[in-house]
Amino acid sequence: MAEIVVLEANVRERGGKGAARAIRNSGRVPAVIYGDKQDPILVSFGYQDLAKHVNTGRFMSMLVEVHVGGDEVRSIARDIQFDPVRDTIQHVDFLRLGKGARIVVEVACNFLNEDECKGLSAGGTLNVVRYEIEMDVRATQIPESIDVDLAGLEIGDSVHGSDLTLPEGATLAIDDRDFTICTIAAPSGGADEEEDAAAAAAAAEGEEAAADGEGATSESED
Repeated sequence: MAEIVVLEANVRERGGKGAARAIRNSGRVPAVIYGDKQDPILVSFGYQDLAKHVNTGRFMSMLVEVHVGGDEVRSIARDIQFDPVRDTIQHVDFLRLGKGARIVVEVACNFLNEDECKGLSAGGTLNVVRYEIEMDVRATQIPESIDVDLAGLEIGDSVHGSDLTLPEGATLAIDDRDFTICTIAAPSGGADEEEDAAAAAAAAEGEEAAADGEGATSESED
């Protein structure tokens, strides 16, 4: 299961651009915690404490336990805003997770058994259409990755969502079609390569309309 990150936060009394700018100038990041039918909480985090987790690239799929005002608030990041020039963290939205909550998260694909893939051994290429899969899971059981088994696949074969073995209680967020995760393309240098690449590109374009996850509009603090 995904790790739980513990972050210390301070309550901030005021929202708005000016207050947020003052928070950032003090070396902290303004944020908001909303959801679970409770009032939003305006908070701030130490920049370095927050950045070390954001910079892993997996922060949006991590459970975050926010310690604020003597309370422990279980949450997950739903939006991170960055400065368009300096790429520094400007604001974070967190969704409060109540007991038994389910959420939609993107889970990284872990491609296994490439050495047992007949198509790759024959000179084929692994053509990845999706590096992450959207899954509907219990908030307390977010998987770190989902295995994609390549063993036995031949040139021209594909792996689809229906081929995955999902963790207990998890479902695919995209349930209106059997989407493609990867294909084994023909060896490079021939016409087949161009056809396979075109087919994979078409598949990727056709699957961009994935089911939307849960979210909310963040406060405007540019």
